[in-house]
Amino acid sequence: MIGRSFQLTDSVLDELQHLGMGTELVKSLRPVVNRKYFSKREFVAALSQLSPAPSSAVERKMILKHSRLGFLGLERFIPNRTIREWVEALIFALIIASIVRTFLFAPFKIPSGSMIPAISIGDHIFATMFSYGLPVPFTNTKLFPQAIERGDIVIFPYPLDPSVDYIKRVIALEGETVTVRGMKVSIDGNELSEPYAYYDPRIVADYRRQGRALPSYGPVKIPPGKVFMMGDNRLNSSDSRVWGFVPADAVKGKGRIVYWSHDPREGWFGGYQIGRIGTLLE
Repeated sequence: MIGRSFQLTDSVLDELQHLGMGTELVKSLRPVVNRKYFSKREFVAALSQLSPAPSSAVERKMILKHSRLGFLGLERFIPNRTIREWVEALIFALIIASIVRTFLFAPFKIPSGSMIPAISIGDHIFATMFSYGLPVPFTNTKLFPQAIERGDIVIFPYPLDPSVDYIKRVIALEGETVTVRGMKVSIDGNELSEPYAYYDPRIVADYRRQGRALPSYGPVKIPPGKVFMMGDNRLNSSDSRVWGFVPADAVKGKGRIVYWSHDPREGWFGGYQIGRIGTLLE
């Protein structure tokens, strides 16, 4: 019981008597009512000085259990021990979940098709929040920072509304010059090999039927401390070609795996993409 405190109160005495503890023994506990003991050993020693003292292991265990104070000190606000224990368990669960989500793994739901085929509409993914260093809460600072690499699928705040998280692929890093000409992306004049890139054949056909060239961009040099993002679904993605660069230190985590997938457009009775569960994001 290291770190736990103990305190008998009138309500605890009532509870002990209700549970069947003898009236004489309950009365004998009154000299230590409302005294706070900061260790199990200290509390047991005080009990042993009473007359009559709790003589059986069952009695001592019952007294210890019902007089043990919670870590959060909720006894003043929630007298009922059962409710208090449930509230404490819930609070600790929320704290642990917050720590895990901030520093280790965080879930994200994908509402759009901008990353098809790597990520589908309705995919639920886990991202590792430590991939680029341990985040310091409420800042863009990271301890033990790791470099972002081209090709990483990353989570970051949408530059036009930081309250919204976006997911895209890193295409160019600071100091590099990116150029997009139709289906070709070049970095510093060298064409990238992009097996992940998808160009919807229906959209390509529409462009050709109208006699128009596919969209182009650049050349543009990436400023210091920034990265250039693109969606894999190149003709259906709002990305750095539209809203500009992303600060490298704003990148939150790296997309890793699909743990659930349901296309919300299909309603509750359809759209379950069970085969996507366990898909690694590459």
